[in-house]
Amino acid sequence: MLAVIPVREGVLPLGGLETIAECGGRALLIGSDTSAAADLCADIAIEIRVIETVSFAPGAWASALAPHLANEPRIVLPASPDGRDLAPRIAATLQRSLWAGALSVTAQRIELARNGGLVVNDIAPHHSFVATLQPGVRGVDQSAPAATPVPVTTLGFDNASLSASDARVLEVLPPDVATMDLSESPRILGGGAGLRSAETFAQLASVASHLEASTGATRVITDRGWIGHERQIGTTGVVVDPKLYIAFGISGAVQHTSGLGQPEHIISVNLDPHCPMMQLADLAIVSDANDVVAQLLIKLDANV
Repeated sequence: MLAVIPVREGVLPLGGLETIAECGGRALLIGSDTSAAADLCADIAIEIRVIETVSFAPGAWASALAPHLANEPRIVLPASPDGRDLAPRIAATLQRSLWAGALSVTAQRIELARNGGLVVNDIAPHHSFVATLQPGVRGVDQSAPAATPVPVTTLGFDNASLSASDARVLEVLPPDVATMDLSESPRILGGGAGLRSAETFAQLASVASHLEASTGATRVITDRGWIGHERQIGTTGVVVDPKLYIAFGISGAVQHTSGLGQPEHIISVNLDPHCPMMQLADLAIVSDANDVVAQLLIKLDANV
């Protein structure tokens, strides 16, 4: 399998490293400042090819990639915004099936998340296909740096293939943390059964807004109707992988924690110092989550 990773100004997209790991370390990077992006992949890649181009033009990229991908039967892209734009165009150009929203991809089996993650379908794919891999599902276990550098091969790009009829980027806007997909959020504040009322949960959402973080919840909260089920974290909700996760009144049942991915930092606020969420936390605060949320909001409002 080969990972095809769209790159912007040397930055890998969300799920880029996971996709490379899923493909056994084989990667083709396309975009701007791909040499810097290649350095970020060095710990997990065994083979890196790069195509340098300045403009994101998924139609033109698919055409330029076609000769380089013709002999690659299984192609996987991250299900990031750019990956979701590029994957169907590659599939159409190569006349292959597209399997979108995969939880795992192998030559013999693809697991697909459907109905908002409530259903997982197992697919036996044809020999040749294109797939997109959901970020935050498999994680990445980085190995020690190789004794010898990973070779980087530069491939050609036909600038004449850029067409005025292709998709054009007019402006790149920062995401709205209140509405962005939880699977793509770098900071998440989660609320659980320890929160007493819908008003307290609304306060938690206000704290999250101050901290430029998204709001998530356990199933207990979504069943109460305090927030939509699309904001539920866990095996029957969304799988996330934030850099920071702050849990308020969440005990840490396995149905919830199995959907957390591998956060770099976890903070837990709970009255029970021995609950699983507190054991997972880098910082465990033994306190009433309702009082902590209220005091945080007062402090943050005062600093506006």
